[in-house]
Amino acid sequence: MNKKELKEFLDTKVVQYNNPRFIESDPIKIPHQFNTKEDIEIAGFLTATIAWGNRKSIINNATRLMGLLDNAPYDFVLNHTETDLAKLQSFVHRTFNGNDCIQFIKCLRHIYLNHSGLEPLFNKHAETNSLQKSISNFKLVFFEIEHLNRTQKHVSDPLKNSAAKRINMFLRWMVRNDNTGVDFGIWESLSPAQLSCPLDVHSGNVARKLGLLKRKQNDAKALLELDTALRKLDAKDPVKYDFALFGLGVFEGF
Repeated sequence: MNKKELKEFLDTKVVQYNNPRFIESDPIKIPHQFNTKEDIEIAGFLTATIAWGNRKSIINNATRLMGLLDNAPYDFVLNHTETDLAKLQSFVHRTFNGNDCIQFIKCLRHIYLNHSGLEPLFNKHAETNSLQKSISNFKLVFFEIEHLNRTQKHVSDPLKNSAAKRINMFLRWMVRNDNTGVDFGIWESLSPAQLSCPLDVHSGNVARKLGLLKRKQNDAKALLELDTALRKLDAKDPVKYDFALFGLGVFEGF
């Protein structure tokens, strides 16, 4: 395929998968259970944090986690007691355990009380066409309070060559307004043009088969290569192609 044919093919796949039917089988269904900005972004951030492995398991465990937060994540983050936190000790998703969960709630409380919330923090170091420095800075601020060292591994740092798939996915959810009701678009201080594609095994393999990516590892260097290719297809909304790459990989075995 030449560039024009590739763009037409991928644009068709975006339309096919970027629609409300996508929500039901995707972890994004968890934040869609909420209506207020803070509930949506906290539910989204925590769900994205555990979004690796089997999608059904991710959804089930994220649903359980919201229940442990009394299905009121923002209120829980701000007003929890030590007794409330003790309930979270039983939570586990793969290597993310109860201690990590409790630490995340404490760190989120710190963000909302001392840094005006998640959106201003990510906006602070945003660049014209990248949020990777923002993600790195977010991790520094997130863990600037007393914390468990083991929990740091659950927040990726692009400046240490991580593709930061889960945070990039979370940012897509918050920033991109697709007018179809899938991504939320509630962070209006940031632009879809600044987003990076959530790079994982599926999207990476499809991107390589389509000639969008040559690097073999799914790391920060590969992400930059993929971002550059996708911005040539649509500079204003490059990560819409995440739907195409993911759909082709997961649903079509491309």
